[in-house]
Amino acid sequence: MSDRAFFTLDDSGAYIPTIFARSAWSDSMVNGPAVVAAAARALELEHGADGFQPARLTVDLFAPVRNEPLVARTEEIRAGNRIRVADVELTQGDKAVARATLVQLRRGEQPPGRIWRSGRVVEPPTGAADEPDKPGSNVFFGSGENPVTWDRDMGLHQNDQRKRFWQQPLDTITGEDSTPFQRAVTLAESTSLMTHWGDEGIGFINADLTVALARLPRSRDLGIEADEHISAEGVAVGTASLFDRDGVFATGTVVAVSNAGRQIDFTRRGPGGDSGGRGSLGGSERARRV
Repeated sequence: MSDRAFFTLDDSGAYIPTIFARSAWSDSMVNGPAVVAAAARALELEHGADGFQPARLTVDLFAPVRNEPLVARTEEIRAGNRIRVADVELTQGDKAVARATLVQLRRGEQPPGRIWRSGRVVEPPTGAADEPDKPGSNVFFGSGENPVTWDRDMGLHQNDQRKRFWQQPLDTITGEDSTPFQRAVTLAESTSLMTHWGDEGIGFINADLTVALARLPRSRDLGIEADEHISAEGVAVGTASLFDRDGVFATGTVVAVSNAGRQIDFTRRGPGGDSGGRGSLGGSERARRV
């Protein structure tokens, strides 16, 4: 357990943002990884079921999340024999700021036969050590192809090449180890960063996240690699693959809107991508009003 986490809990169970939840877009806002981590924890805690695989989480990030208490209210939608569905609404005051849906599927026997697979192999950075007691540590950024260049200095990878990110995600709650599902969802929010970050920084802010998981991660440190960026007239779609030390286990997809007026230039940030020892990386920090 660590004190490096996005939130503490108050007596009512509300999520109280820590310094690690602050946004790169604005100190008064909460970053995207923190928001999706809170949604994942609330749904898993209230509706996780033995024998079921968290297979898809979709989070709608439609309003600014302020640096204030965040309340999660969950609801079971269906509890079937093979499919379970639950929703959560995240609120501040009397206003909804995000919502999410979790789909869980029953684990079982693999069907017979051979299916086409890409055979793609994604390797973690050479020398990266799995440090279970140090969430937020072991941060590497990568770009390029064959060979991939990895480095701890984020600014060195501000280019127009394919991006990768390797990290042990922060815990969701201070003093509570995050589950594999929470860690996967936290890192998946970096789909926007990996797919929308170009040679002049990042100028898109994502409005959602969908993470689809064939299995849960097996290592505490995880990686994410961009698969595609599509954009036109200020609207973008990004897709990425999540991998652990055993290979690819999930995909992330986001849609995003232009935030060019507040473009973030990562060449002005220090190693690890942090300009002041605060906050977490992610593309959906709620700096804008919609």
